[in-house]
Amino acid sequence: MSEAYIVDHCRTPRGIGKVGKGALADMHPQHLGAAVLSALRDRNNIDTAKVDDIIWGTSNQTGSQGGDLGRMSALDAGYDVRASGVTLDRFCGSGLTVAALGSATVMSGLQDVVISGGCEMMSFSFSPEGRRKVGLDGGNMRLRDVHPQVAQGVCADAIASIEGISRRATEELAVESQKRAAAAIADGRFEKSLIKVHKADGTLALDHEEFPRPQTTLETLAALKPSFEAMMDYPLDDTGVTHGQLIRKAYPDLKIEHIHHAGNSSGVVDGAAAILIASKSACDANGWKPRAKIVTAVNIGDSPELMLNAPVPAARKALERAGLTPDDIDLWEVNEAFAVVAEKFIRDFKLDRDKVNVCGGAIALGHPIGCTGAILIGTLIDELERQDKKRGLVTMCAAGGMAPALIIERV
Repeated sequence: MSEAYIVDHCRTPRGIGKVGKGALADMHPQHLGAAVLSALRDRNNIDTAKVDDIIWGTSNQTGSQGGDLGRMSALDAGYDVRASGVTLDRFCGSGLTVAALGSATVMSGLQDVVISGGCEMMSFSFSPEGRRKVGLDGGNMRLRDVHPQVAQGVCADAIASIEGISRRATEELAVESQKRAAAAIADGRFEKSLIKVHKADGTLALDHEEFPRPQTTLETLAALKPSFEAMMDYPLDDTGVTHGQLIRKAYPDLKIEHIHHAGNSSGVVDGAAAILIASKSACDANGWKPRAKIVTAVNIGDSPELMLNAPVPAARKALERAGLTPDDIDLWEVNEAFAVVAEKFIRDFKLDRDKVNVCGGAIALGHPIGCTGAILIGTLIDELERQDKKRGLVTMCAAGGMAPALIIERV
């Protein structure tokens, strides 16, 4: 089997995902996608007529984010019409899945040059136009009866209650995320991959991370009210069934302690990212120097009712597939969808915390759902290079109780 090499990657800064407040929130999603695709082309002198495919991740594929955002963004970026594109949705795992699929096509020999990436405008998803009207089950009562799925924040609180993970522990992780993100920004660790985003008239829209709150302390977090306790009595949809009724159907004896809030949950942001993946022959033909290779990529499912627990079994599956142990991994990126996800992962693997999310995570920097996985791959490559380390693993929970995981190795 051939190798799949990562040649380069780039991303936008993450803007606050709120219309009227975020610097990117008034942009068209295709413009944001075009920004990273244009930058990747220009940085690597890509002949876009020879791009075999653009595999894109976007979770909320409605309205302005619908209609195959990957293809439309490439056309908007001025790519040759022969560079086709496809857009997929694995919820939060979309940005990692597109890299896995892109790599798989190269490793199989079917394609030589693939761009994997994604875009998510959370400002759109929380707008009246983009807000989802039904739950994950789409109103399928038969499915709901077998797998009652509730809001992810409720799941996060349920997992913390089952695992005995305290609010204090999640807030300590959240404060550390903010400290590490601030240090990474001050050290310029993101500059290698960060691009400037301009508006249609050419003026600068954003050139820095907009979401971090470096002033966050344990005291400020302790004062916040839990975000998902009230949601227990909130109807899931027009049927009138509440989130509380559904989670109690799955776990009737569980006493949920609500501990998650805005300070220990992932930030709502807008962003886009892109990764150039190529075969050895394509690298040689284009004079590209690979930075890393894909060792393995896997997917796994877990409890839809708890939804957020799959990263641990996904990572175990990836390590087993690659013939590695946790000791073989130098750095880990575990998406901080909620603090309990990363905290449980660290505890289950008994990891050195100084190897996990070393540049901060989504609590500090934000989680633009469709492209977060692609961002984390890029962050991991940059940090492996900075620390002169060899190997890293990326994983993240996805709605529906799933998780992709991917291992990369510097070359």
